[in-house]
Amino acid sequence: MSISLANPRGFCAGVDRAIEIVEQSLDKYGAPIYVRNEVVHNKFVIESLKKKGAIFVNDLKLVPENSYLIYSAHGVSKKVKSDSDNFKLKSIDATCPLVTKVHKEVNHYLKNNYEIIMIGHKGHPEVEGTLGQDPTSKKMHLIEKVSDIHYLNISDENKIAYVTQTTLSLDETKDVINELKSKFPMIEGPKADDICYATQNRQDAIKQLLPQADILFVVGSKNSSNSNRLKELGEKKGIPSILIDNMSDFNPTWLDNKKNIAITAGASAPEILIKQLTKLIQSHSNAIINEIDGPKENIKFKLPII
Repeated sequence: MSISLANPRGFCAGVDRAIEIVEQSLDKYGAPIYVRNEVVHNKFVIESLKKKGAIFVNDLKLVPENSYLIYSAHGVSKKVKSDSDNFKLKSIDATCPLVTKVHKEVNHYLKNNYEIIMIGHKGHPEVEGTLGQDPTSKKMHLIEKVSDIHYLNISDENKIAYVTQTTLSLDETKDVINELKSKFPMIEGPKADDICYATQNRQDAIKQLLPQADILFVVGSKNSSNSNRLKELGEKKGIPSILIDNMSDFNPTWLDNKKNIAITAGASAPEILIKQLTKLIQSHSNAIINEIDGPKENIKFKLPII
């Protein structure tokens, strides 16, 4: 039995930055530090930060006046920022710079009186934050799939633009974007894809392994968008594909009659969980581990002033 480890995998620069912001804030100001929503979508990371003194909240009314509040890597709406000011909270922004780029695109189009179509998953924090760049909720439309385009009601087809959630796949958005361009010839889009480099790199890396794989394990939490996209890539190829949040999820019978195991991790999953999974598999088999070559990621995002 062999285990092929996809590269790159796990933490991206935006996740590294967000976690570092929380940890540095705790070091500088002491516990508790409040964080709006999960700073990244991974249970292991969240539980670790809770132990250090981070408190995760969905409602800003739960945060005492003059407390420090960190915005998650997924970004927040303009209303959240104004509420934070009104509640006299000291805010620190851990929004991933690639999400901030999308917010800037949206605000540019709004300033020029465009209607904006966002391709993304309803209810995801990043989507809510991006849609919330339009406080009136009159200029933005959310779609997930090609069939949603039929129901769009655009007032001026000459002033229309699109953006995408950063953690989707290029495969997932390609057909939607092509259909938008066909239906609205004047539609504008970002100069560069909104899909983040880490999302695409992890998808490309696992695609390389799937032709030989008998089973795919994706280390990541159920609420992690990019982890779910990796799992879906395996499923589309007809390969048993399993999301592993912690090692208690693991069932040794999954290894029955399997020779080639592919493993990757979502952008918010730490390497320690990969090590735990490979060790667990080896405890039930004589599996040999192979690190598969992939592009090196040397990106590091600058921290805000904390």
